[in-house]
Amino acid sequence: MKVLLAVDETKGSKAAVEVFKKVFSSQRLEKLILLTVQKMEGKSVMDDLLLSDSEINELREALKGTEYQEILDRKSRKIIEHYENELSEIEAAEKESTILEGHPAEEILKLTEDEGVDLIVIGSRGGRKGNFLVGSVSREVINRSNVPVLVGK
Repeated sequence: MKVLLAVDETKGSKAAVEVFKKVFSSQRLEKLILLTVQKMEGKSVMDDLLLSDSEINELREALKGTEYQEILDRKSRKIIEHYENELSEIEAAEKESTILEGHPAEEILKLTEDEGVDLIVIGSRGGRKGNFLVGSVSREVINRSNVPVLVGK
């Protein structure tokens, strides 16, 4: 079985990892893909502006090579390294860690299709804006995925 485990720095991801470990601790996987998707953060981008996808992509391009991008890269590597250590006991014929940029749900679904993933494991919530963004990524993945989705809560 090929499993994609999507993680970030939220409590939802921690719950997803715990559920994943309970379900798969005694099994050997064909492949485990550990994924984090870089998200642009900051009050000016996330709270005050409503940007189109093309505007966000232009902003991402403009930020390449900047200190801000370096901070995002370090944060993403730290998240991946943390979960690689936490999942070191999980047996898999192949383990892959991936950092992508973009809309989290889109990147999760695209990687799922590209890798022939059999199951997605994701946290139930990640947003910090009350009910406005709560669970938006996991909801979109559940609604659009062609494979089963296990949600950790």
